[in-house]
Amino acid sequence: MDLSFYKGKRVLVTGHTGFKGSWMCRVLLREGAEVSGYSLEPQKEQNLFRCLNLDSDMASVTGDVRNLEDLLKAFKEYRPEIVIHMAAQPIVRESYINPVFTYETNVIGTVNVLEAVRLTESVKSVVNVTTDKVYKNNEWEWGYRENDILDGYDPYSNSKSCSELVTAAYKRSFLNDRGIAVSTCRAGNVIGGGDFSKDRIIPDCVRAMESAEQIIVRNPNSVRPYQHVLEPVCAYLKLAEHQYSDAEKYAGNYNIGPDDCDCVTTGKLVDLFCSFWGGSAGWRDVSEKNAPHEAGFLKLDCSKIKRVMNWKPKWHIEEAVKYSVAWSKAYLDGKDVLDETDRQIAEYMK
Repeated sequence: MDLSFYKGKRVLVTGHTGFKGSWMCRVLLREGAEVSGYSLEPQKEQNLFRCLNLDSDMASVTGDVRNLEDLLKAFKEYRPEIVIHMAAQPIVRESYINPVFTYETNVIGTVNVLEAVRLTESVKSVVNVTTDKVYKNNEWEWGYRENDILDGYDPYSNSKSCSELVTAAYKRSFLNDRGIAVSTCRAGNVIGGGDFSKDRIIPDCVRAMESAEQIIVRNPNSVRPYQHVLEPVCAYLKLAEHQYSDAEKYAGNYNIGPDDCDCVTTGKLVDLFCSFWGGSAGWRDVSEKNAPHEAGFLKLDCSKIKRVMNWKPKWHIEEAVKYSVAWSKAYLDGKDVLDETDRQIAEYMK
C-alpha cells in the first residue's frame, strides 16, 4: 500500500472529526499531505479526533455541511486539490428519531459540498462516501452490484441513496465538463479502535467490558460485511489518487467490502470479540420484537474495484477484531493511543 502520492497534496476531508474521518486524517498526515477538515465540533466527550490530538497537525474548521456560505469559505482558504466527503448522520436508529436532520445533513450536505467543488478551481478529484445500505435490500444471499437499484429503506439509508443521485446529477451537469473526477464509494460496516458511537456493536462491546457487564446483542443473526476501518479509508485514497490523473478510466461508483468469508453474523463478530478480549467476556441475546426495521442480510459484490483498481482487502475479520480489541485495551489502560494507531497503520501498510 503506497500512498506517497499524497506528499504535499492539499486534501480537504469533511466529517474529519468522526471515527472514520480521524483514521483518514492520521493516514494522510503520516504521508505528508496538507490536510484540512470541515466538520461539526465533536459532541461526545470520548472522541478519536481529540484522543489523537489531530488538530495540532492540520487545519480543523468547525462548520456544518448544511451551511454553504461557511463551506465555501473553507474551500476558498485551503484550495483543496482532493476532497473526501465523509460528513454524515451515520446511524440508522438515529435517523428514525431525527429524519429531517438526517436528510438535511446527508442530502443537502452533499449538494453543498459538490457546489463548493463546482466553484473551486483547484479541485481535481472528489470521493463521496455513502454506504452499502443504499441498495434496495431484497435479503438475497448474493452481493449487491453497483448497477443494482438504489432505494434505501430507512431515512439514513435512503438519504444516502439520494446522495448518490445528487452526485450523479452534479457530475453530468457540471463537473465532467470541468474535468473534475468524482466517485462514490459504498462501504460495508467498519470496525476499529476509537469508535465511541452509540448503537454500534464494537463500541457497545467495549463499553460492556469497561463496566464489567455482559454484552447485549440486539440482532445476533443479522449478516453484515464487517471490515477494519483502514480497508475503506485506504481504498478511498487509492481511488482519489487514480482518478486524479485518469478520470475517464477510474471515476465511477464502487462497492468496498470484505471477502465473502468475512460477511458474518453479529453473533459471530461478538464471539470473536470475546475470544480476543479474554477473561469473563460474554454476551446475551436481547432481540427486540418491535424494533425499527434494519436489514437482516446484506452483502456486497466488490468485483468491480478488484478488477478496475487491482484492490483487495488485506485483513480478514479475525484480524479486524484483533486490532479493534488491541486499540480499545490500550485506551482503557491509559496508554498512548496515537502510538497504537500508528502501529496499526504501519502494520496495514506493509
